[in-house]
Order: sequence, then structure tokens, then C-alpha cells
Amino acid sequence: MRSALITLTALAACETVTEPPVGAVRYDGIETRLLDGDLVNFHVKAGNTLEQQDIADYAECAAAQYALIRGYGFARHVRTQMDEEGGNWTGDAVYTISPALPRGLRTIDAEVTVAECARRAIPTV
Repeated sequence: MRSALITLTALAACETVTEPPVGAVRYDGIETRLLDGDLVNFHVKAGNTLEQQDIADYAECAAAQYALIRGYGFARHVRTQMDEEGGNWTGDAVYTISPALPRGLRTIDAEVTVAECARRAIPTV
């Protein structure tokens, strides 16, 4: 009995818990909703961020991955609304997805964006 307790204690000591680095953005989830055809709504949540750009980047990463999942190569930003309460941010973003480069100024190449999101450790859908 005593040796089993020692073994369990030793195993527990080896367990590692992965915590985000101090000051790192905490990505708390993405909800995706197809609005109409190629129009998609993303609700994202993040904490421990000081900049609105962090939540905008999170929504863009979600949109890029969603476009790839649906077999499209591009997305275009329509709008993003953000709100902060107690250090926790929410974003409500709308994108169109398309197989060809859409018209407009805020277009994204889905493959390039997903690769950049992975490099920056920003989760996608």
C-alpha cells in the first residue's frame, strides 16, 4: 500500500500543467453562424488583452479557417463590433467567403491568413 502511494505521488509530481504565459491573450471561444449563402457571423471571446486589434485578429483567423473548411480561398471583412467588460473582450464580426478574390479593400487570402494565425498561436474554428 505504501509503495503504491509513493508511486502515485511520484506520478503526480511529473504532471505538467500548461498555462498561458503571463500577459498572453486568453482565447475563450468562437461561435460561427451562417447568415445567408456566403455571409458568416463570428462571435469571439478573449481575455487578458489590452488592444482591440487582438479580438479583431481572432475573428479574422476564425473567418479564414471557416472559408477553407467550406472550400473557399478568400474572405472579405464586412464589419466587427467589439465590447469590453472587466478585461474580457467580445467581438461580433461578419465576413463574406468566396472562391475567388472578392472586391473590396478588406479582403483576406484564407491560406495565408491561417498560416499567420498558426505562427502567432491564434486559434481558429
